[in-house]
Amino acid sequence: MNDTNLENGEAADAADSKNKFDERGIDLLLDIPLEVAVEVGRSRILVRDLLQLQEGSLVELDKLAGEPLDLYVNSRLIARGEAVVVNDKFGLRLTDVVSPSERIENLG
Repeated sequence: MNDTNLENGEAADAADSKNKFDERGIDLLLDIPLEVAVEVGRSRILVRDLLQLQEGSLVELDKLAGEPLDLYVNSRLIARGEAVVVNDKFGLRLTDVVSPSERIENLG
């Protein structure tokens, strides 16, 4: 085998290896657990007020009724939406998904 055939063979092996990775690359990511949270609102309270909370206490949040709820994945804002009830369970209907470029900007 001459050097040209060897180089072509190595290139073919590298391409096959890359294709195999591409084919299963996304599959490797599918089983990674993510923390998903829907935020209704936020509030800052003093420790003394926190210690006095009891059943029936109200905590005022910074969002108005009817404002979109925020969807976070691993503490990163991904989308906004509205609360819905489906089969007696709460859900979130997405109304606005943060663009990939905005998500990258918010990484730091």
